[in-house]
Amino acid sequence: MAETINMPKLGFDMTEGTLVRWVRNLGETINKGDVLAEIETDKATVEVESSATGTILQLLAGQGDIVLVSSPIAVVGEPGEEVDIQAAKKEVEPSTDLLSETSAPQPVPEPAPVIPETVTPQPEFVKASPLAKKMAYDKKVDLGNIVGTGPGGRIVRRDIEAALAGGQPAAPAVAPVPSFTATSQADEIVPLTKLRQAIGRRLVEVKQQVPHFYVTHDYKMEAVIAMRKQINSMLPEGEKLSVNDFLVKSVALALREFPNLNASLNGDQVLRHGAVHVGNAVAVKGGLLTVVCKDADQKSLRQISIEVKSMAARIREGKVKPDDIEGSTFSISNLGMYDVEHFIAIINPPEAAILAVGSALEVPVVNDGEIVLGWRMKATISVDHRVSDGVEAAQFMQALAKYLEEPMRLMI
Repeated sequence: MAETINMPKLGFDMTEGTLVRWVRNLGETINKGDVLAEIETDKATVEVESSATGTILQLLAGQGDIVLVSSPIAVVGEPGEEVDIQAAKKEVEPSTDLLSETSAPQPVPEPAPVIPETVTPQPEFVKASPLAKKMAYDKKVDLGNIVGTGPGGRIVRRDIEAALAGGQPAAPAVAPVPSFTATSQADEIVPLTKLRQAIGRRLVEVKQQVPHFYVTHDYKMEAVIAMRKQINSMLPEGEKLSVNDFLVKSVALALREFPNLNASLNGDQVLRHGAVHVGNAVAVKGGLLTVVCKDADQKSLRQISIEVKSMAARIREGKVKPDDIEGSTFSISNLGMYDVEHFIAIINPPEAAILAVGSALEVPVVNDGEIVLGWRMKATISVDHRVSDGVEAAQFMQALAKYLEEPMRLMI
């Protein structure tokens, strides 16, 4: 029996997508799971997989057509099988206006970082910013041979750049003396991309309609940093863990204890999701996208790391699978790799909460009455006040501390 392949729904308020190109042609044999077509949404170019095995009997949309969500785009069945094509085609709405007023914006999370390539931690006694450490690892620069020009002798980005240029570490930047003879640059008009427009519409709507409140916690990260270093010494280069991998697993386990935050608001009801699907915000050209680690509470750190890296790689190539970006029940926005101490994120509806994560920094702390160096990381949860209250959010952040500060719990 012939089976119809429909335009997938990527995000709870997506209404249409543009069919960019057919990967398989009319009359070809296709297996379930094979890529059939590429579609474009406000977020990205996405590969549509066939949900059936058989012969492609009909292609119901042309390249460049805008097709409504759930409308048929192709029919797969047995060779010679009869199909009521006219009835199916009524569902397709071709259009040349990619920015039509009927287009609904995609849900877009708070601007967020690219999931970084895995970075082997530098020796903890070297004073360097997280960005400098990442640059040093990527460019194979020995931090031990660099003199820091940042506050307190800390190695910062300009020091790595100076080392790569073959010169001495750069001196601290000095503000230039204003020149009254300098000429102004001409104004430049930069049109907003379709994704940027969607972000603007969506975040204005969310910020106006969702009553956010925020809770911040300062986490002790010495145990995670030490465990990561030990685990990475046993893993091959392409599979080393990042701090974000520990974070995803810790958040997933904490959400088990607080299902009200692993939830979506649906009118006057709260849907508490049985599965824990953690979204990770990733920067893309002109905006951002959330890749989803499904059932993160049931996966090992190594599984989480491999999956997130694979999805991030597909994003960098400009192509993702629908399953990569849909279905998150809670989101993380991590700016730690950009030397950001603290920020807050806007909730990604219909989710009830989002966690904003800063850098793990080596700072002075008080321990048993003495000032010593310790690793600390600030994180702030944004919560929909219609779903939860401050006490529950604070208790969740305490539960998260249990896993981050005693990471052996992630292994059992």
